[in-house]
Formats: sequence, C-alpha cells, structure tokens
Amino acid sequence: MVQYALSHGVKPTARLFDTSPPVVRKWLTRFKELGYPGLSDLSRRPHYSPRSTPQDIKDRIVGLQKKYRRLGAEQVKTLEGLSQAPKTIRKFWREAGVASRRRKKKYIIKQNLREVKKKFYLFQQSCEDTKDLTDIPEYWPQMKRLNLPTVQYTRREVSCGILFLGFANELSLIHATLFAAYINHQMAKYKAMPDDPAYCQTDNGVEFCGSWNAKEPSAYTRTVESLPGQTHTTIFPGAHRMQADVETVHGLMETEFYEIETFADRADFISKANTYQLFFNLERPNTYKEHKTP
Repeated sequence: MVQYALSHGVKPTARLFDTSPPVVRKWLTRFKELGYPGLSDLSRRPHYSPRSTPQDIKDRIVGLQKKYRRLGAEQVKTLEGLSQAPKTIRKFWREAGVASRRRKKKYIIKQNLREVKKKFYLFQQSCEDTKDLTDIPEYWPQMKRLNLPTVQYTRREVSCGILFLGFANELSLIHATLFAAYINHQMAKYKAMPDDPAYCQTDNGVEFCGSWNAKEPSAYTRTVESLPGQTHTTIFPGAHRMQADVETVHGLMETEFYEIETFADRADFISKANTYQLFFNLERPNTYKEHKTP
C-alpha cells in the first residue's frame, strides 16, 4: 500500500485498498520518517500511569523472591503482608528474570550436593552403616559352607570417599564399638584428625545407639567421641538418603565383589576384602568425584 501511494498518490491508493485517505497518510508518513520499521505496530502503553507500582517496591518484591526461593506469590504475599495481587507479584518476578520456583531436577540437586561436599575438609563428615550379607544369592552358599561373615560394617569419608571395612557374624553394639575403636586408632596413629570438628553420622539402629529408651550415650557414641574433636550424629528417622555416600559403596561392593568372588575359607575372604578396600581407596576412580581415587 505504501509503495502504491508513493507512485500513485493517497486517494487512488485509498480507493484501491478500500480504506480512507487518513489511514493511507498515516502509514505513508510513518514510512517516510522511520522506513520499514515504522510499519510495525506501536505500543499502546500510556506514557504515564499514576497507579503504577513505584520502582523501589518492585525491587523489594523481586528481592523477596530471591529470599523465599521456591515459595509462590500467594505465600510471599501472606508472609510479607503485600498489597499487590499475586498476579502482579508474578509479573514483577517475570520481568526481572528471577529464577523459576520449579523443583530442580534430581541430577541437578546431586551435582549441587557434590559441589558442597567437595568443599568439606578431610574427615569433616563421615557416614557409617551396616550391610546384611545374607540376601546376596551368589555369596550366601559360600557364607553358609565356610562360616563367612554375615554383616559388613562400613564407614566412608564424604569429601574424598575413603573407605573403611569391618566384618562380623552378627549385628551388635559390641561389634560397632570395636569397629569405631579400630578407626580411631588408625586416625590417631596417622594424625588424620582435622583441627576443626569432625562428625561421624549413622542411622538410629540399635547397633549404634543401643536401646531405644537408653538414658545415656551408647558405648559406640562414647568410643567415637573419645577421639578429641569427633562427634557422633544420627540422621532423622527414616531419612535414609542422608546415608547415600555409604549406601553407594554397598551397591558397588555387591556387584564388584560379592557377586563375582569365590573364597577358600574365612581367612581368604578377609584377605580379598582387604585387597578390595585397598583397590577402592588407591586405584578405583570415582566417577562422581572427578574420576579421582580417594
């Protein structure tokens, strides 16, 4: 239309395109002043809105989303007593480009946790748990025939993944206490304790905490805390994911050790388990720790 108006005039163009001369003049004027960009629709937003939210309040609302992270606009409005509607609050967040409140993907959460654990100093955090060996089909016949251990005691340091193994024929507080005393001896002997506090985390099983109605710390707790600077902590009841580092080792050992090894006797089992521990600590690269060994 504009090109036709430039060569034939305004009124002939209006008749041809079935519109009015003022409309043709409007688009012709825009084209002469701005070129082809002037033919785009212009914003109808008013130049001044007396009821618009002041910029300082907008900045505060954006800051609240960063503070409350994954809370929604309705919750933030209630907690902060805001006068703006939830729809308006969401619009401010969207315009500011703040992070979405969607739940993060599981693999992203794991990556973030790995970055946190990498910042731990050595032996700042250790996890200990037990593994029942009687439910491994490949191991069970040898266990019965050769009187091999039925329970594995495992402690793993979180920052680099150092592994400690112990074995017994029953799940008991005595065996857990002896295992803790053995690790304490090794850490004291090689001066591995950090200058800052160290924490040994377990679940709430009787092998670590003793009786459920005990009034005093268990023998295991006292043994762990006999090493200066070390404290025994427990996970929340049922929060087994907090033991993920040590549970990962249990899964690896089941496929890399128990399902493929054969044993001549109990001494041979202990020898091969010790070899696996050395392999895990000195040779086996850990894909979740930058392919490095502990």
